[in-house]
Amino acid sequence: MSSERKRSEASSGREAFTVRTPSRRELLRCASLGFGSLACAALVSDELRRGVGAFERVADSDGRPVTHVAPRARSVIFLYMDGGVSQVDSFDPKPRLTAENGRPFAMPMEPTQFEQNGLTLGSPWSFSRYGESGLEVSELFPETGRLADRLCVVRSMTSKFSEHNAANYFLHSGAGMSGRPSMGSWATYGLASATADLPGYVVLDGGLIPSGGVECFGAGFLPAAHQASLLQNRNPALANIRSSESVPGLQEHKLAALRRPNAELAARSGGDEAIEGAIRNYELAFRMQRTIPEATDISDESPETGRLYGLETDYEPTRNYGRQCLVARRLVERGVRFIELTCPKSHGAGRWDAHLDLRKNHAANARSIDRPIAGLLTDLERRGLLDETLVVWSGEFGRTPFAQGADGRDHNPFGFTCWLAGGGVRGGMAYGATDELGYKAIENPLDIHDLHATMLHLLGLDHERLTYRFGGRDYRLTDVHGRVIRELLA
Repeated sequence: MSSERKRSEASSGREAFTVRTPSRRELLRCASLGFGSLACAALVSDELRRGVGAFERVADSDGRPVTHVAPRARSVIFLYMDGGVSQVDSFDPKPRLTAENGRPFAMPMEPTQFEQNGLTLGSPWSFSRYGESGLEVSELFPETGRLADRLCVVRSMTSKFSEHNAANYFLHSGAGMSGRPSMGSWATYGLASATADLPGYVVLDGGLIPSGGVECFGAGFLPAAHQASLLQNRNPALANIRSSESVPGLQEHKLAALRRPNAELAARSGGDEAIEGAIRNYELAFRMQRTIPEATDISDESPETGRLYGLETDYEPTRNYGRQCLVARRLVERGVRFIELTCPKSHGAGRWDAHLDLRKNHAANARSIDRPIAGLLTDLERRGLLDETLVVWSGEFGRTPFAQGADGRDHNPFGFTCWLAGGGVRGGMAYGATDELGYKAIENPLDIHDLHATMLHLLGLDHERLTYRFGGRDYRLTDVHGRVIRELLA
């Protein structure tokens, strides 16, 4: 517009206006969020076409998440046996191994972690048959053995790794490296939590964090809201869990004041998952100040329940693990989706990592967990929760049937034992087999991917369809492997 026209309009009393072309910098500044929205729209469209993550957003008329198949289990309790339990001393009896105790080992030996291989080492513990199934269980686990008809024992599990860190990452995340989402994170990504007031994924710290550290429980590239919440085995279970405000309602007002700038930050970020996850975690942390103390306070449990879990025993590691098991049951009742229990310190470093002194190591660790686990299974069943709770017992690998030195066992990923109970699996059965010396899986060998696929299936999730796009490809818990072990299903 010419200066003469501006002056003419001003003199005539009409409001003057100026049309100005924005600079390139101003255009980019104003439109930058729009560019992000276009990219976000493309990603969302791609996600919807693939059905990725739809379980988090789609629910039926009762508010339950839509699953791929009918779920048999609502929650998982993972009893992690840190360090690797010896299969031939627990749930996989080998008479030939006992008969050849002290002789040169009769099979070729694979490379071991420490290469201090000795003679054949038979089990120092006897085995007995339990229940109508006649399942054989070591005398290390008499209380668990009495519930043999509830157990689905897999004697042909294998791992791809013989070193603790890599094997733990593999057990927890399906990959032998850190940075991948753990199985608990995948479960909550697919199903979310059944409660808005507690985390969907909880790890109970009994005193020993696995080799590999808390990365074993991380969410990896999944949204941060799916990582585990680590609770200490005490009450309060979290530091600063109780509000420090003396004026009622003051904390609520502070949180409300934060919501507006948080929402503005989330909008400016273009839907950044890390920011949105942090905001959700702040909101959840506030609600947890009320729910966590109540959920982890076992003082309202009956004395009979305490005795069931071994809380009256004079052996502190049994009390420690018993409390974990009892809290796990309480969390299941309150809708927590995935709960992992870690081992207490019961012998030396506390782990099942019996490189020497096998007898003391395994006896001390078994004493810690046997009664509490039996109490957990019994309590879940009598409360009607076992059918909808999948209980999984496993370490990262097994141990050699030949000695390390004179009285230990080295790491053995070639054949070991895990067991499952409740949640849609067949009880009173053993699946697969190792050779006569208990060294390698020779009948129906399985690996961790198969275990993960089966766990997800029982939760109602297809492991091949539960994917997340990251770095240009669709990832899943089972990578490109795994199958549902249908022979284990009830």
